[in-house]
Amino acid sequence: MIPKTIAEIEARIRQSQSIPDTRRAELLALVATLKEEVGELAKTRGEQAQNIAAHTRAYADEVIIEGGRPAARQSAQDRLTGSVSEFEQTHPKLVEVVNRIATMLSNLGI
Repeated sequence: MIPKTIAEIEARIRQSQSIPDTRRAELLALVATLKEEVGELAKTRGEQAQNIAAHTRAYADEVIIEGGRPAARQSAQDRLTGSVSEFEQTHPKLVEVVNRIATMLSNLGI
């Protein structure tokens, strides 16, 4: 399920006409790192890893879909950052990559 979710995120980023090419490349690199990190987490905490991937997809969808509502975006971002908060000590790279993805998407101004 996680690979499918990550593939959906990648497809959404690739298909978006509103993401500049340089940002697109950065986001795709971050998503590749996310894939590795949630893959590692899934070995011991499968449900939490799936939740992180799903929350990342939901937030990306809210940002990339034109006409998204600010309240919905904020809610999706809060769920995403909340989904990794318990892993700050045990999986700091995962937390870092999720925060970077959230920040980059937030700063797109789409």
